[in-house]
Amino acid sequence: MRRDWPSHAESVRRGRGLSIRVNLEKEFDEEGASFTSNSFEGLDVRDGGSGDKFADSEEREVVTGARGVLDDLCEIWGWILNEKLHIPQMERNLYSAILVVPETFDNREIKEMISIILRDLRFSSIVVHQEGLAAAFGNGLLTACIVNIGAQVTSVICVEEGAVLPTTCVILPFGGEDVSRCLLWIQRHHQAWPSIRTDPLLKHVDLLMLNKLKQSYCQIREGDLDAAAVVHSFEDGMPVATHKTRLTALNVPPMGLFYPLLLVPDQFPPPPRSWFHDYEYMLDDTGHMDFPRRPDMSDGLFVGLNGGLSMGDHYSAFPTRMKKEDNLGLAEAISKSILSTGKGRIDLQRKLFCSIQLIGGVASTSGLIAAAEDRVLHAIPSNEAIDTVEVLPSRTDPTFVSWKGGAVSKSFYCILSSLPRVT
Repeated sequence: MRRDWPSHAESVRRGRGLSIRVNLEKEFDEEGASFTSNSFEGLDVRDGGSGDKFADSEEREVVTGARGVLDDLCEIWGWILNEKLHIPQMERNLYSAILVVPETFDNREIKEMISIILRDLRFSSIVVHQEGLAAAFGNGLLTACIVNIGAQVTSVICVEEGAVLPTTCVILPFGGEDVSRCLLWIQRHHQAWPSIRTDPLLKHVDLLMLNKLKQSYCQIREGDLDAAAVVHSFEDGMPVATHKTRLTALNVPPMGLFYPLLLVPDQFPPPPRSWFHDYEYMLDDTGHMDFPRRPDMSDGLFVGLNGGLSMGDHYSAFPTRMKKEDNLGLAEAISKSILSTGKGRIDLQRKLFCSIQLIGGVASTSGLIAAAEDRVLHAIPSNEAIDTVEVLPSRTDPTFVSWKGGAVSKSFYCILSSLPRVT
């Protein structure tokens, strides 16, 4: 069953009528700076810290490291704006920014990035979208199940009529880099890898090489799949060496998305991802942070997620908790996400099962769409009245579709800004 793709004009037209819903748009203004959230729910922002919140030295190191990353991010964005886009700081108050963030970002990180954009980079306003919602916009969809296969994690989330359904979010602790490490392990297992030191966990250049081999040769299809390839070795103080070899079983690594044990986590454990530990101070008390204010801000107003609201008001915008699913494959995660929309919503569920969208670099793997359709159909419980599954091909490069969606979404706010305010 094929579904017609709505045009961008249709998406904007329909979006205009939906964007004024309470959960779809929340906006504030503060002396020329405004913040709009169109993607998140459930953030409880409280101003007021705890003196011993980060008394533990290890926690203090984490916070210090995060501050360094944010400082670097500010420098990178500032350099791009000045040197590449030629937008000096004195002119940025004429511009608005659209920030597209993954579902895995926690509230504190998002608040810090908003603070950088409004306070340090001096943009006049900002709109924040979840990556899944932006991907739906990028393909002209208002209702879809978005499967984002990232480098380290995979997220599944459903969008209904231009609004994210937070309860449908499922996070899987593997992604494209795990597929690349699996490719290396399989070649060594079959003795098809040259006798060189390749360590994707310690040498980033080795990981880049494996990613390139995965993109060039891995695909999902039946039967044996071999290919002649050139492998490089990168030794310290030595020139890059080239080795010709014949890679084998190239259809196995991408199947690890459906069968996570194929990704050999015992042989190649992924790097530690501390946010998976679900620390209470990271997710529940994200408002217990002090953000420096711009000098031109009044005492009663502050540009964080509170924005132009008084500090006593709570601005609920972002999801409060996100947990990983250790034992689920991709097909089971998609089925779980869609069915979590609740009983009695069979029409929505049927629509979502026929509007699955794969994004991320691994989404370009040949044969992945057909494999996903078959396995998702078999992952649906037999007592569900659903017999059709369709994965929609991306209308643009699945690696960049979220960025396209962010650009498209600006049309919504251009239309909204021209509408009269209802008081």
